[in-house]
Amino acid sequence: MNPKLLFWVPALLRVALVFAAAGVVWWMSGPVSALALALLIVVGMLLMQLLYLQQLDEWLTDPHSGKLPDGWGSWTDVFARLYRIRRDDERNQAELAEWLARFREAMQLLPEGVAIMDDVLQLEWCNRAAGKHLGLTLERDKGRRVTNLVRAPEFIDYIILGRYEQPLTLHFRGRKLEVRVIPFQSRRQILVTHDATEAERVEAMRRDFIANASHELRTPLTVVVGFLEIALADPGMDQATRLAHLKLMTEQAQRMQRLIEDMLTLSRLESDEYPLKREKVDVKALVEAVANEARALSGGRHEIEVHVDGPDVMGSLDELRSAFGNLASNAVRYSPNGGKIVLSWQRGQDDLRFSVQDSGIGIDPQHIARLTERFYRVDKSRSRETQGTGLGLAIVKHVLARHGGRLQIESQPGKGSTFIACLPNTSLPG
Repeated sequence: MNPKLLFWVPALLRVALVFAAAGVVWWMSGPVSALALALLIVVGMLLMQLLYLQQLDEWLTDPHSGKLPDGWGSWTDVFARLYRIRRDDERNQAELAEWLARFREAMQLLPEGVAIMDDVLQLEWCNRAAGKHLGLTLERDKGRRVTNLVRAPEFIDYIILGRYEQPLTLHFRGRKLEVRVIPFQSRRQILVTHDATEAERVEAMRRDFIANASHELRTPLTVVVGFLEIALADPGMDQATRLAHLKLMTEQAQRMQRLIEDMLTLSRLESDEYPLKREKVDVKALVEAVANEARALSGGRHEIEVHVDGPDVMGSLDELRSAFGNLASNAVRYSPNGGKIVLSWQRGQDDLRFSVQDSGIGIDPQHIARLTERFYRVDKSRSRETQGTGLGLAIVKHVLARHGGRLQIESQPGKGSTFIACLPNTSLPG
């Protein structure tokens, strides 16, 4: 039915009823009584309308102060509609508050820092990353000028000049940040910060790796090329000299081969294309094999002991053999003749441990934290003598990380070193 008819038909019916009642009274008691009755009814209806208007005015002044009345007549439909509007509004507000909470939670989880500033650069809101990057705290700094909070001249110039076409590279609080300002609405700006510290560190590591790898390959390659040039220049070289040159070239070629194999191993360990393949590893047999390789490398120059008092584990046999073998071979290379090396496998308090203890030259504490860096050497001249590639401990670190373990190093100069490969108890079979 037409909404207008829904309003007017009941109203006209009520007016008709008033006239009908007045007509009955007129017929029974005369016109004066009829007019009095009609006036009384009209006044009552007017007072009721005024009462509902007052209640409506009070509710409009404070919609949340109380419940809407039920109403009578046309007011029933009016109050019902207002109630539905308020209910829908409350539901919309609840949904909006929920979405706003989700949005703020998502913004808090962003790795990029986000801060909202007004037209005079006062902080209105920021997420945790912005606080971490720029030292902001919403509870403390809200309403304060951002240029007073971030006291870096290049940042202040960037914000005040308003040249936001290019991001600003800012070194602040020990971090490298990329800063962008994005104007939005008419009087607000979004400040976005990206922490590029790790990317810069990785890029520096990549450059160092390429430089070090090139240097390590250049040295043996120079030796090989040099001897080949000598051989070409002197076809009549005597047999003894030729054999000596061939021996040296073979050694340098083997050094390059070991270096390339280690670099390929590191690349494979870091690649997602080679997930860890777990299998039951007979650790006793593994340690014995590593000990035999160490004895062969030592050539009888060291005393090598083996102690196995631990369980088998689940892991990659090839990777664990590479890690344990690197620790054992390092001990042989850096221990003087007549030194003692102890390989042991045992259960620790909270983990499983393969340790290699030697009586070698030891390591100064300032070098220990960097030993697992690629190509890092405490004594480069001695490393050339021992034919190490400089990648062994980096391989150990990556293998243990793939198995959920870690490398622990204990050493004192002149008193030897102990390298401990710690594996979690979760490596135990079934």
